[in-house]
Amino acid sequence: MKNKVKAILVHIGMNMWEDSQPKHFEKDYLKERMYCPSLQFNEECWDTMLKSMSEYGLNMIVLDLGDGIIYKSHPELAVKGAWSPKKLKEELKRIKGFGIEPIPKMNFSTCHDTWLGIYSRMVSTPSYYQCCRELISEVTELFSSPRFFHVGMDEENFENQKFYDYQTVRSGNLWWDDLNFYFEQIKVNGMRSWMWSDVLWNCDENLFRNRVPIDVLQSNWYYGKNFYNLEPESATFKAVNAYSKLDQLGYEQIPTASNWSNDDNLSMTVEYCNKNLNGKSLLGFMTAPWYPTKNKYCLRIVNAIKQFPEI
Repeated sequence: MKNKVKAILVHIGMNMWEDSQPKHFEKDYLKERMYCPSLQFNEECWDTMLKSMSEYGLNMIVLDLGDGIIYKSHPELAVKGAWSPKKLKEELKRIKGFGIEPIPKMNFSTCHDTWLGIYSRMVSTPSYYQCCRELISEVTELFSSPRFFHVGMDEENFENQKFYDYQTVRSGNLWWDDLNFYFEQIKVNGMRSWMWSDVLWNCDENLFRNRVPIDVLQSNWYYGKNFYNLEPESATFKAVNAYSKLDQLGYEQIPTASNWSNDDNLSMTVEYCNKNLNGKSLLGFMTAPWYPTKNKYCLRIVNAIKQFPEI
């Protein structure tokens, strides 16, 4: 793992899923992803997490910002308790003091854009593009021109929005054109785009290669335990096989694992990718606990961090 990225995805804003509060979520762990008008974040957990990252050798943190920041360009997006730009800059300085590289993430998938407020219901309109353009530019400045900018863009389909009040799915050229709009804004601001790769599970690989610039960093993801002897048409095969597809297409990638469903996925992901992918295009690995940065979930987040030295 020398000189490789060892990253964790952490949430500041958490309104990336349901735009309401479905009743059937009330007694379920999924209630944490229901819309909440206040910031779901504890400073104690944040401090513990940063110290653990430093202790266990992680060198990158990808911050899912969402509506957890009071953007000067769009303050109306912020939830109650959101960080001010000053607070964000202070924390970014502290992160760097631990020897950790902070990377911004703003998920523009319509499955994960509840944080965009009214603009999540104005997708692909002039007002929407202007909002996205302004947010990307502002975040670039706040992070002092970071190396990467993660645009998300996973799971944009109706199945993953079945409990949403407002469902939106782009298709055909519109999805690809909007994807490249984000890429262009990121490039204009001097950064390199980073995206989730799951669109490749169900599209022609030549189409993907033709519509996604080769310099866009890829993060395919799979959180299970089955990596071998898979049925060729199964969803699991498509997810796992995307690692090899990306490698064959020539993209650099940071495979993403998680302790969401089990504690073995990260080590198994690393073993599989190191065995089957071109080492030069494999920039490192990331783990994504998918829980809010709150005290009640801090142990789960820290455990995800602790799994890196075991590989």
